[in-house]
Amino acid sequence: MTTTSATSTGPAALRRRNTQPDRTILLVLFFLITSAALLVSHNGELLGQLGALGTVLKNPIVEAFMVSLFLANVLFAYLWRAAPWAKALVGVGSLLFVLPYAGKEDGSLLDLSISIMIFAALALGLNIVVGLAGLLDLGYIAFFAVGAYVWGVFGSSRLSEILKYFGENPGAAATPSLAFGIVLTLVGAALFQWLRRPGRAPTDEGTSLLQGAGLVAASLVALVLGRALFNQGEKSWSTATMWIVALGLVLPLVVYFIQRLRGRRVLANLHNYKQFLAALAAVMGLVLITRSIAIFAAPGAASIASGINQNFFWLFLALSIMAAALVGVLIGLPVLKLKGDYLAIITLGLGEVIRVLANNLDLYTAGSQGINGIKSAYVPWFDALSRAVGFTEDQFYLVFLYFLVLVMIGLILLVNVRLDKSRIGRAWIAIRDDEVAAQAMGVPLMQTKLIAFATGASFAGVMGMIFAAKQAFVSPESFILNQSISVLSMVILGGMGSFPGVILGAAVVTLLNLRILPGIGEASANVPWIPQQANPGQLQRLIFGAILVGMMLLRPEGLLPNKRRTLELHQDEVEGGVNADQDDDSARGAGGDLVRGTGDVYSAGLESVNEDERAGGAK
Repeated sequence: MTTTSATSTGPAALRRRNTQPDRTILLVLFFLITSAALLVSHNGELLGQLGALGTVLKNPIVEAFMVSLFLANVLFAYLWRAAPWAKALVGVGSLLFVLPYAGKEDGSLLDLSISIMIFAALALGLNIVVGLAGLLDLGYIAFFAVGAYVWGVFGSSRLSEILKYFGENPGAAATPSLAFGIVLTLVGAALFQWLRRPGRAPTDEGTSLLQGAGLVAASLVALVLGRALFNQGEKSWSTATMWIVALGLVLPLVVYFIQRLRGRRVLANLHNYKQFLAALAAVMGLVLITRSIAIFAAPGAASIASGINQNFFWLFLALSIMAAALVGVLIGLPVLKLKGDYLAIITLGLGEVIRVLANNLDLYTAGSQGINGIKSAYVPWFDALSRAVGFTEDQFYLVFLYFLVLVMIGLILLVNVRLDKSRIGRAWIAIRDDEVAAQAMGVPLMQTKLIAFATGASFAGVMGMIFAAKQAFVSPESFILNQSISVLSMVILGGMGSFPGVILGAAVVTLLNLRILPGIGEASANVPWIPQQANPGQLQRLIFGAILVGMMLLRPEGLLPNKRRTLELHQDEVEGGVNADQDDDSARGAGGDLVRGTGDVYSAGLESVNEDERAGGAK
């Protein structure tokens, strides 16, 4: 079965699109009918008065169907040819009025809407990494966890517990520790920048070895000074720890020296190791500064027993973006030299590392018990407006987060579209298609890949913070591998590289996981002729997997495919060797001979007539 007529992007497809019938009236009618059905099916008082019809509408499967049908309004407004005012009416009416009003009667509908938009933002972020740049990241949920814990620690009582611990176990005097940390940070950062400047790498390996030995010696002196500093507190570094750290610093230098004696070139490795030592000093200085601040703030732990002021929520939105982007860069630096399956495996492992750290750093993350009591932002005027339109006090934070996520989705989508049309977006696509050709055309591979990783991670970070505020609880179990796989399936199901597609994929997968499959399981739980082992509620993963397999077989390009992706997957659907819906001039040159099975192509320019003619032909 051919799908060229539905997915092609040539002039013929554009002509067919322009001749689509106007569906303005149908779109408005569909919006009105589904809006009424949604409002009725989520009004408990009205359902009680409808008798048997109300019982049917309460059925979980019917309720999930009503929600799905209503959300199709936005999809049809995007796909159908209709008047702009009708499209605006459906979009604005559905998202700004009908959904919130229905959520006033049923808070779970608001919760579901927020979850769909959170996963849509995650899918948009992963789409940059996988769909545009072609980097298969299986540990993407780690960035989501970073954003969640950034606000989870500061927006709950966890911060007070941390400060209490440092007050009771300072380990060092705060002032000397702060001074030492500032010195380490400044020296390390300045040395790192100096080493990165062109021409700073010596051309002689002996000189480079001496410089490396000097840096290692300075690191050991700093280690001894640090031990003396920490002796002022209740704890000190043990002798065994000192020897292990010293051995770890000296061993790489010894290995490089032995390799040089064997005739191997180690100049580049030595220079990289010196940069690593400088960066390590700067990072350790930042750790000491942070520790000193915690010791200074320890006496005020009781004043923030429930977390910091909620007005800092807006600052932490920016901090969560920066923290996740920084983690994306740190993860990307050592792994982006790999590609394909190797990159997928190592990002999977690094994603699990983040989850395991969250599980084991009990002081900061509360371990497997998780952090609870996480607060949301406090916006008095918005709460007053919500109260005026009939929302209860326990729904204020959900309504606020609903509109916040809606705004964030709009901003993320705008950034995605702008990046896709920018030079960076074209560079990502070039790398995805052919790294060697992209590099030959002057695209800096590592820098461009890091931008993709950091951009995708930043979207996940800000959504992680909003997720923590919505759930008021985070634990490592919220960031398991299955979540990464789920977000990846949203991108593939919707259409890699297609922004409307990944949003649709996120909506479909979230509805399946949170409404449709659980609704089928709940509705069939008490059916006597269905064995408990075969109950759909017990087989949700199997059913979901079967749906994905069927989708990939029937429509591998996705639900709303990207034009480039469609052409890649349908190159074999040709008529006479040329896609029926595309203009192709190859027959005018040597390409026509290739279609007919004769001749050679000598260049990408004009056809070469003779073998001794210069490439590109003669004008």
